[in-house]
Amino acid sequence: MSRAKPIGVAVLVVTALGGVLLLWRAIAPEPTPTTHAHGTGPIIYYRDPDGPFYSAAPKKNAAGKDYVAVRASEDVSFDDKPPEVAQPQPSGRRIRYYRNPMGLPDTSPVPKKDPMGMDYAPVYEDEPQDASTLTISPGKLQKAGVRSEPVGLRIVTSPVRAAGRVDFDPRRTSVVALRFEGFIESVEKVAEGDYVRKGQPLMRVYGPDLSSAAAEYVAVLNAHSTARVEGARRRLVNLGLDDATIAAIAKSRRVPRVIEWPAPQEGHVIERTALSGMRAAPGETLFRIVDHSLVWILADIPERDVEAVEPGQTAIIRARSYPDHPFKGRVALIYPHLNMETRTARVRIELPNPDGRLLGDMFADVEIETGDREKVLAAPEGAVIDAGKRQVVILDKGEGRFEPREVKIGRRGDGYAEITSGLTEGDRVVTSANFLIDAESNLKAALQALDQGAGK
Repeated sequence: MSRAKPIGVAVLVVTALGGVLLLWRAIAPEPTPTTHAHGTGPIIYYRDPDGPFYSAAPKKNAAGKDYVAVRASEDVSFDDKPPEVAQPQPSGRRIRYYRNPMGLPDTSPVPKKDPMGMDYAPVYEDEPQDASTLTISPGKLQKAGVRSEPVGLRIVTSPVRAAGRVDFDPRRTSVVALRFEGFIESVEKVAEGDYVRKGQPLMRVYGPDLSSAAAEYVAVLNAHSTARVEGARRRLVNLGLDDATIAAIAKSRRVPRVIEWPAPQEGHVIERTALSGMRAAPGETLFRIVDHSLVWILADIPERDVEAVEPGQTAIIRARSYPDHPFKGRVALIYPHLNMETRTARVRIELPNPDGRLLGDMFADVEIETGDREKVLAAPEGAVIDAGKRQVVILDKGEGRFEPREVKIGRRGDGYAEITSGLTEGDRVVTSANFLIDAESNLKAALQALDQGAGK
């Protein structure tokens, strides 16, 4: 009996304490959510203390823990934001809405920021609704990187580029052949590739017909038969003798056994078949001589560029062997037919080659300067917004005011486009960030149309 009494007393004590706790919970006020001691400003959201979850209102997570309140000063930011100061609204002006500062099709009925941290711009009800002119603040212009450039007069050239090769001018090529049955007594020390001058002896030739004609000419001269001299001389000319050789025969009044055959022109010997002691048939090629002082460049240009190329235009030639030494020539002829397989037209360019640096069949890169050499009104190509059927530029009117302007484009080249209509000399056009300004202008026009439709 003595041990049962202490146990009963302990049970009574525990029961009494439990009742006191229940009574305190019933009458004590609910504790308020704790906040961070260092946070200032209003509560903007609540975060899960155990994970990356957020809530706009107080709540508990799966473990039963309360979401932690995050105040304005505790929000994560990667930029140094200045303290937010409420901007006073101009007296007597009502804001219709706020528009995206970069011209995106996004509006807001309340102030907000875009993903770049830029404030949405207010649009007031009393602003003039002119969709053709757009006003942008200097700060936004600097952030967008807007640049403009004046339109002026300049030469716009659009070069046509093609591949070509060096060829010889056949008008500067000569073939040495006999017009009679003959024999080559001997050949001078002339080989393929050697340079010869006009009148330089190439070989010594004997021919029965040639000797007979020479003897007749000498006999006529000795007989002082003036009527027959011209006929005898003409026969020697028809056999291929040059004036210097005929004059030598007339002076000596002797018939030579062999005739020294001279080079008909100066140039390089590109072919030699003559050999000492050989028999030469009439018309057989013995020497071929080419003058390289002027060569041809044969270039194949695309069919779409044929209209832009004309005879007389300047062409810059860069041979693969001399990439740093350009040659200058002129377009001489556009051949009157196309290559059916490549759909290209052949162009012949005549090019001086006094040093002989350009060799036959060399490959070369050709650049033909097309277009007039007169100055035209031109704008940078980067300023033109090409929308397919129409082209637009953004006109910089100063003081942050811009106006889209439709223009007509002519030739393009050297980074500029010819302006045939829509602008005048001295107008400034936007060359950088013009797409953003154009988008904002289109948005303004669309919103104006919506406002007018809603008011009807």
